[in-house]
Amino acid sequence: MAIKDILPGKLGFGTAPLGNMFRDIPEEEARATVDAAWNQGIRYYDTAPLYGAGLAEIRMGEVLAGRPRADYVISTKVGRVILDELEDVSARDQGEKAGVFAHGRANKVVNDYSADATMRSIEDSLKRLKTDHVEIVFVHDLAQDFYRDQWVDRFAEARKGAFRTLDRLRDEGVIGAWGLGVNKVEACELLLDLEEPRPDGFLLAGRYTLLDHERALQRLMPRIVERGLGIVVGGPYSSGVLVGGAHFEYAPAPQAMLDKVARIKAIADRHGVSMKAAGLQFSLANPAVAAVIPGASKPSRLAEDHAALNETVPADFWRELREAALVSPDAPLPID
Repeated sequence: MAIKDILPGKLGFGTAPLGNMFRDIPEEEARATVDAAWNQGIRYYDTAPLYGAGLAEIRMGEVLAGRPRADYVISTKVGRVILDELEDVSARDQGEKAGVFAHGRANKVVNDYSADATMRSIEDSLKRLKTDHVEIVFVHDLAQDFYRDQWVDRFAEARKGAFRTLDRLRDEGVIGAWGLGVNKVEACELLLDLEEPRPDGFLLAGRYTLLDHERALQRLMPRIVERGLGIVVGGPYSSGVLVGGAHFEYAPAPQAMLDKVARIKAIADRHGVSMKAAGLQFSLANPAVAAVIPGASKPSRLAEDHAALNETVPADFWRELREAALVSPDAPLPID
């Protein structure tokens, strides 16, 4: 089933911050954040074993276990197996994500896209999530930002292992859908070029945002619409820099990006538009996008996201962005 046909709404919750992304989040605050997402009406939750070496799944599972399981949708990821043995967190090779989860659990993280590891990863996730099924499974970080020059070799490993396994699980009805969960467009293009397997959509983080969307717009989104699949946009605030944060692509934002944000914010301020509304509504304006999943580690952020989704944004704001060449001339906008 296409991912767009499974998701219960346009706004989901990306739980990477619950894995102690960038900071050590108190247990009570993490649980309160999941509760806040639920209370805001969010019924789609995305997670992954990588997020704090299982910590995000554990925290999410603790809170959602008390909710009616038929009322919400979970996506998690495969490609990493979390072991009981511990390791030096600072010594992990995580490509461009190095140090992002330095405050997470110290359990050893093993990268493995084989069939056996895929099954084990799902089974382990179900235990941490305290559920008997997940609706969507994404193959995680199968791209050059994590594996550098070896990413195509990893892709080939997943093609023989994870892809076939997930295709079978989907066809058997064990999961509802599968795809890639990546930060790069190229891996999605490569998978769509194959005659088999048959993915149901993608989670693409950071590549269809107000700040960075050109390649996805030209190379991926038309193919998603044509096939009737669906894109979940992760990181719609570009790791936080769009909404006043210091990070872009999990690293300190370069000056050129800070300058671009400042130009957009000046226009937004003139029109009384919040930057969160600008970011979420831009991504959702593309017909390929099924949902956006901003991350949050504080309950107040969820209320802001919900308000941003429903904020009235003047048409002149979008026109001015286009005239200032701050968005691609071909990018669909809410006024189109």
